[in-house]
Amino acid sequence: MTTLTKLMSGAALALILAVPAIAQDAAAPNASAEQVPGGDAVVGEPAEAGTQSGEAVEADEDDDDDEEEAPSKGTYDATGMFDYGFSGLLARENRTDLAPLTLASGQPVAGGEYTIKSGGYYRINIVADGSQELALSGGDFFRAIWINEIVIGDTEIRPMGVHSIEFDADGTAVLSFVAVLPGRYTLSVPGSTGDSLQAVFNIQ
Repeated sequence: MTTLTKLMSGAALALILAVPAIAQDAAAPNASAEQVPGGDAVVGEPAEAGTQSGEAVEADEDDDDDEEEAPSKGTYDATGMFDYGFSGLLARENRTDLAPLTLASGQPVAGGEYTIKSGGYYRINIVADGSQELALSGGDFFRAIWINEIVIGDTEIRPMGVHSIEFDADGTAVLSFVAVLPGRYTLSVPGSTGDSLQAVFNIQ
C-alpha cells in the first residue's frame, strides 16, 4: 500500500469517527437559542409562557397601571394649581381693589396703567362727577375678562357681555371681574384720541 493510500484511509477513518459527535451536537442545540419554525435559531432568553417576547410582558404591566389609575364610576375630580377653599375664587379674601377710574370733564381717566394677573379676581370703581355725559368703551377688554357683576347704587347686574358703560349724571359703577386672556387692553372715552382719556390694562 502506497503512502498516499495510507493517508486517504486514515482521513476516511477520522471522518467516520467524527460523524456521531456532529450528529449528537446537532441533536442538542445551544440552551440560549430558541427554535422557531423553519429551522432558524433565535439567540436570547426564552419568552414567558403565553407571550412572544419580553415586550408583551411590559405592555401587560402598563395595562395593570391604567386599571389602577382609572377613577371609580360617577366621580370626576379635576385638579388645578390653586386651592381657593370652600368659597372658591370669588371669595372676598381673594379680591383685589384697583385704583378707581374717573369720568370728569378735563380730567384723566386713570392715574396710570394697570398690571393684573390672568386668573386674578378684581374690583374697580368707575366714578363720574356729572360734569359731562361720558362713557367708557372697550369691547376687547370686556372680552378678555369674565364679569362677575356691575353694581350701580342698590342694583346688581350680572351681564353675559358688555361693550360700554355710559353716565348721564354723577354716580358710581362698581365692576368686579376675573382677568382671563393675557394682553394689553384699553377702556377709553368713545371718539377720543388722547392718552389721558383711556385706561390701559395689561393682563399677564
